[in-house]
Amino acid sequence: MTSPESSPVPSVSSAREADTGLLAPGRPGTPVAAATGDLALLQALLDAETALTAALGAPHPVRATLARAARAERFDPYDLATRAHDGGNPVIPLVADLRAAVDEDTAAWVHRGATSQDILDTALMLLARRARTHLLADLDTTAAHLHALAHTHRATPMAGRTLTQHAVPTTFGLKAAGWRHLVLDARDRLAGLRLPVQLGGAAGTLAALGADPALLARYAEATGLDTPLLPWHVLRTPVAELGAALALTGGALGKLAADVLLLTRTETGELSEGTGGASSAMPHKSNPVRATLVAATARQLPYHAAQLYGSLVAEDERPAGAWHAEWQTLREALRLAGTAAHEAAALTADLRAHPARMRANLGLTGGLIASEHLLAALAPHTGRAAARTLLTAASRTARAQDRSLADVLAEHPSTPAEFTPQLLKHLLDPAAHTGAAPALTDRALRRTALDTP
Repeated sequence: MTSPESSPVPSVSSAREADTGLLAPGRPGTPVAAATGDLALLQALLDAETALTAALGAPHPVRATLARAARAERFDPYDLATRAHDGGNPVIPLVADLRAAVDEDTAAWVHRGATSQDILDTALMLLARRARTHLLADLDTTAAHLHALAHTHRATPMAGRTLTQHAVPTTFGLKAAGWRHLVLDARDRLAGLRLPVQLGGAAGTLAALGADPALLARYAEATGLDTPLLPWHVLRTPVAELGAALALTGGALGKLAADVLLLTRTETGELSEGTGGASSAMPHKSNPVRATLVAATARQLPYHAAQLYGSLVAEDERPAGAWHAEWQTLREALRLAGTAAHEAAALTADLRAHPARMRANLGLTGGLIASEHLLAALAPHTGRAAARTLLTAASRTARAQDRSLADVLAEHPSTPAEFTPQLLKHLLDPAAHTGAAPALTDRALRRTALDTP
């Protein structure tokens, strides 16, 4: 038997496939994973080149020839990656291979007047736009599932928890409506992003491109991207804002996942994933895997956003290092957000609420969770300070003796006579004191998403 230490290690020359996602469960097979893989990136680079030729007004035969040649499957991503080392980016070897694949007249139009950053920035914006389509679809699906949950459970009472402890009653509908509100925040932020084309030539002056600012609009039209006011080689707002929007998406979905993870605990049991995950060692377990995967992405995305914000500090007219540091970071942020959105859509499609368990958990404190309501009822009879003193002492006794607050108050000499045992039990029924939670839920559900770009 071969030990792990002596297992053969694949050679560099045999490790030619792209990152398969072995350490990123949830990513493989998702729409965003396909839209951001090496072949997808290669196609985006080629699309940026063909769009530039169209924007420059190349003759139709040239454009047709280039379109036939500019297909990702005709090129070897691994070979391009290894050859990218000398020039520091993959555009240089790609342009060489693309020119070699076409006739001389067509080759003269390839990459005319552009710089590598024009093509790579444009390709990454194309990648982002294509990934965003899938992201928005999954976020819309998640929002729809949460709308249904919130509507169904608008008045389902549950314990509101603050600083890990039971606080006051709320409803599951309001909690689900809050999740949806965050999802729509993220969705609208992504939908509203401008994803501009990049074109400026060597130093952002368009000097080798005919010195015509109108070319920016023609290139944008050819790619389907937005028209920038200026070439943005060192004006990295588009990338920073995209990173922020992806981090917001991860955070919004991460809040949902964090709550689900807490509420699916065995001792809480107020929610469950419809199809939980198995354990390698314990046959009885049904792990909340989808929520776990969403939570994992939410913890990573802020760091990617921070790095993209750091690239705003880009010196001169073209930076060394700052721009290069964005590439993998941006793609990974797209992949993480795509994974989170895809898993959240599946999670919310089959998320199961358990109202009976929610109601049972409301009773764990023997009425203490409704003490705020009772304080308001007692204050007109005893004064607010006296009411608080009475409830504080009674609450301590109830906890110490493991008794209900209503029973302790019924025996307390400072409790006003009109507060009979029956009235105390009614006032301390947590299900009857969820405040405006149902109305707030209805209010939140009237919100709709912005239009898709």
